[in-house]
Amino acid sequence: MTDDGREFEREYADLGATTQNAMDIAETSMDIVRQFVPDETLADRIRQKSVHSMGDIEFQHLIEFTGGDGLGDDEDAPVRAGARAVLDEATIVTDITMSKAGITGRGHNCEKRKAIGNGAELAKETGMTRTAASVLELDKQGVYDGAVATIGNAPTAAFALADCIEDGTRPAAIVATPVGFVKAEESRQRIREVSEAYD
Repeated sequence: MTDDGREFEREYADLGATTQNAMDIAETSMDIVRQFVPDETLADRIRQKSVHSMGDIEFQHLIEFTGGDGLGDDEDAPVRAGARAVLDEATIVTDITMSKAGITGRGHNCEKRKAIGNGAELAKETGMTRTAASVLELDKQGVYDGAVATIGNAPTAAFALADCIEDGTRPAAIVATPVGFVKAEESRQRIREVSEAYD
């Protein structure tokens, strides 16, 4: 791990468990996860936490990391970018309320915002989804520049964010996990493509 990786390692805290019993359970569970998921990189740490939260060892193979930073274009680059953004207290913007609720408020001082609820007029005028219109509306306000952008539900929000990136918006990091079987995979691919094309 690079010196920069060790910096983030020192800053990392497991923010879930708070009682001794809960900490013992969490650590035992993570010990089991580490038997199946490597523990060599920052990206591995994300995979471990994802496997732990999903309760499915195979989930580690579904996560892709793309992007680069000043230290390289390895799979740790987007993790470092996200960690830097959190350490710099960047805004965390989610597409919907449920995604926002899933982000802990402990261990950081980042403002948490949700896109949904913005752009109602645009959605009504154009017929686009409320989440897509919400992303476009917040982007007009400059909210996504330098932010951690999280798409936890709506493929149309991911498509809208990709369009914003093509038009010059630069989030610090993007977590894109849109759901469903209609346009979800295509929207993840579009986010990957614009992230790679615009660094």
